[in-house]
Amino acid sequence: MKMTFLKGSLVALTAGLLSANVALAQDDDQAGSLDELLEMVRESRINESEEHRQREAEFRQERGQQQQLLEQARQTRAEEENRSETLEARYDEQELEVDAKRNQLNERLGSLRELFGHLTSTAGDLRSTINTSIISAQYPDRGEFLAGLIDKMNSNTRLPSIEEIERLWYEVQRQMVESGRIVTFNGEVIKPNGDKVEQEVVRIGSYNLVSEGKYLAFIPDGAKMEELARQPAGNIQDAAANLQAADSGLVRVGIDPTGPTGGSLLTALIDSPTWGERWHQGGGVGYVITAVGIFGFLLGIWRIIVLSAVSAKVSSQLKSSTPSANNPLGRVLQVAEDNKGVDPETLELKLEEAVLKERPKIESGLALLKIIAAVAPLMGLLGTVVGMILTFQAITIFGAGDPKNMAGGISSALITTVLGLVVAIPTVLLHTIVNGRAKRIIHILDEQTTGIVAENSERNK
Repeated sequence: MKMTFLKGSLVALTAGLLSANVALAQDDDQAGSLDELLEMVRESRINESEEHRQREAEFRQERGQQQQLLEQARQTRAEEENRSETLEARYDEQELEVDAKRNQLNERLGSLRELFGHLTSTAGDLRSTINTSIISAQYPDRGEFLAGLIDKMNSNTRLPSIEEIERLWYEVQRQMVESGRIVTFNGEVIKPNGDKVEQEVVRIGSYNLVSEGKYLAFIPDGAKMEELARQPAGNIQDAAANLQAADSGLVRVGIDPTGPTGGSLLTALIDSPTWGERWHQGGGVGYVITAVGIFGFLLGIWRIIVLSAVSAKVSSQLKSSTPSANNPLGRVLQVAEDNKGVDPETLELKLEEAVLKERPKIESGLALLKIIAAVAPLMGLLGTVVGMILTFQAITIFGAGDPKNMAGGISSALITTVLGLVVAIPTVLLHTIVNGRAKRIIHILDEQTTGIVAENSERNK
């Protein structure tokens, strides 16, 4: 029973496989029957057997080649080991020979080694001097020679030639000679806007470079010349232009001996603010102080002129017996003329009234000048306090790492104090002059009125 079931199952499975193979064959090679399908399976097995045999043959062949390659690698290793031993032996021999040559070189150099040491030191010092010297703007190729000479003298296998040693001596002498000469040469100058212009340059020894009346800064990196964006003020720049235009003789010119590339003196001179810049540093308070000072100055000058004219008229009136209405004394005398018949007390009151009428005109502006003289320093102090507050606020925010910036802020704050004093001192002087002239006129009026009252009292006795 079981055998029959198994046999039936195998038949069914075989039929299923054959039907699947038939379907595949129909899809791939379009087999028409079962016989064709069996033939195709047999041919496929034959092809696979041939492919396996071919692969096996290739593997055996490569295996033989690998054995041959292994033998070649072993032979190469042996040859290289022999070559390495030969090279090591040659290296030891050459090392001994190098030591012998080095000892021979040291023995033959003798005192020359000390000479080369001095030459190296001299060349190094000269190179550092040349790199920052403005003379290199005229002779820019000296540093390359010195660099090559120093490398050669520091080498154990090369020595400098007699020509190179003589040129080193020549460069030392040329540096000394050129540092004392004022020469003119053509060079490329970098303008403040970045343009490069070929123009005539005057070199003042090893101190400064001047071109077209402008001072130049020397940039060691590339031996470049750059026109300073800000030039020194005053007659220093005019003197530089006169030097470039001169053919012979002595010319006064400003030089900076503190540094070949633009020393501290020239930098301080350039960075010093002008009077206009200092005035602008005062800010709004400074502008107000200036306006008040101008007003006080004009008021004082005007009152001096007016009182001088009045004083001249009063002096003329003193010499005249006829009262004139164009001056205070004449108007007071006219009051006396109009009141000759009155009693002395009434006349005195009339004259005092006339003098009191003239006093405001004479003393006009005195109180205002006094107020300006007192207020100007206070306004300056106010500006200083405000400036210090702003300075300390900046220190709180940015810190006090740069004392230069902090000093600049304090300096700007103190400008208002200076402006206040500059206004107050002349105003005090003007007030004194105006007050003196006014008091002189009032004194003359008081003197004349007292004399008139006395004469009237004598007549009435």
